[in-house]
Amino acid sequence: MVIDKISVVIPTLNRSDLICRAVNSALCQTFKDIEVIVVIDGPDEATSAALKQIEDERVRVLALKENVGGSDARNAGVRAARFGWIAFLDDDDQWLPEKLQRQVNFARGLNNPLPVICCLLIARTEVCDYVWPKKLPNPTQHISEYLFVRNSFTTGHGEAWLQPSTLLIKKQLLEAVPFKSGLKKHQDSDWALRAALHEGVSFEFVTEPLAIVYFSAQRKTVSSNYNWKYSLDWLRESRNLFTPKAYSGFVATQIALEASRKRQWSSFVSLFGEMYRFGRPRLFDIAYYMGMWFVPTSLQFKIRHIFNKYGRTK
Repeated sequence: MVIDKISVVIPTLNRSDLICRAVNSALCQTFKDIEVIVVIDGPDEATSAALKQIEDERVRVLALKENVGGSDARNAGVRAARFGWIAFLDDDDQWLPEKLQRQVNFARGLNNPLPVICCLLIARTEVCDYVWPKKLPNPTQHISEYLFVRNSFTTGHGEAWLQPSTLLIKKQLLEAVPFKSGLKKHQDSDWALRAALHEGVSFEFVTEPLAIVYFSAQRKTVSSNYNWKYSLDWLRESRNLFTPKAYSGFVATQIALEASRKRQWSSFVSLFGEMYRFGRPRLFDIAYYMGMWFVPTSLQFKIRHIFNKYGRTK
């Protein structure tokens, strides 16, 4: 499979202090045949002004008249793309210089018609750097089980993750399976689950970290918003995309995390029952669920740090 040109899509809003770092990391790629489409998701004069400082004809700015959200901003970038392959980059992340070239080289050995070409990432925190994900999908494994069936006490992202800034995807696939309009959370997971149903799709990994994803306790993100009821509604609406095992895993590791952070004890019993309502929980899921509620948050962070730094999964 030959990839000759790539469109880079960067959605952004109110990140004028970060957007230039992301754009420059795309422009500094050793793979030069790219265009960079920055989608400003609504009125944002500061970001527009920051981007004017970048003098490179490969950069195109698409300023939306109103805020439409991350999913629709990405879809707008895909529609505007002139090339047949799309690489997404979040505005607060950055790429290592060889990121695209490594994925292009990797693609030459693939025969699948619609591969989603991923890579590992460096998760950069105030404490230290981690390399995620720690496990790769099994070709015969349902994508929902790869994403949500945990086998270690890493963070939800650390064990398995398909992060937008690591993906290289055919425009053809993104046109057939766009990001779900209006979705406030779980945008990347929702897309991966639906894309996996499309004929010819496979998830392939370059097994080296080629992107840096920043995690800051001070910066609010969509994923850091502990709106567990929204997550539960999304799970129920998307139940056909999950295996029973993955359904239970999502409740145990994602929704329980969000609800326990809010100290919503009134939901403890109902969410525990949700694991059995449509799922098939394992002993590990039950233990993880209990830990979210009864293990102090500070101790949870220490345990996760140990598993993220030293743990290995199969």
